[in-house]
Amino acid sequence: MVFTPRRNFLNGFQDEAKLYIFLELATKGSLARLYQKYHLRDSQVSAYTRQILSGLKYLHDQNVVHRDIKCANILVDANGSVKLADFGLAKATKLNDVKSCKGTAYWMAPEVVNLKNRGYGLAADIWSLGCTVLEMLTGRPPYSHLEGMQALFRIGRGEPPPVPDSLSKDAQDFIFKCLQVNSNDRPTATHLLSHPFVKRPLQTFLIPPSPR
Repeated sequence: MVFTPRRNFLNGFQDEAKLYIFLELATKGSLARLYQKYHLRDSQVSAYTRQILSGLKYLHDQNVVHRDIKCANILVDANGSVKLADFGLAKATKLNDVKSCKGTAYWMAPEVVNLKNRGYGLAADIWSLGCTVLEMLTGRPPYSHLEGMQALFRIGRGEPPPVPDSLSKDAQDFIFKCLQVNSNDRPTATHLLSHPFVKRPLQTFLIPPSPR
């Protein structure tokens, strides 16, 4: 499998004739591409998760909810650093006032699926983050054994995706904290940055050395 380079918007300007856009090259593609080729170790997923959380903390400090956190929307550069991408669904929010059902089915939070005129907010990204960490560690999307509508039905009933017992205790605890059905019970990105799963020593070489 060959990685498809992905690019992240950096800057742009326009003259009288043309629009110029500067994009950052992410030579390793997305995290989804990465785990399809390599088995990601617990320590590598920990380091990636810490970086994702740092990005989410910045967004959430600005009261912006991303609404589509998943491995396919997280890009990896040549040094193994990850960047949040695809902000097409991102929205400013205050007091859980987002009321449109947006996102990708398998990573959607219950309150997004069960909108019913109630709003949702930043905590929806935390549920999606838990699904994304599970995705990295298992090498497949959450609810991958189900069709999209079946997954939405399970999510709407408050059934989190199954978390294998084979994962480390720290990883399981991190995922379970993110996958609290009641959004008020989920920790913030700031609090999750103190979780033991992401407090491990920084790995200097984050691209896995061997394929699956």
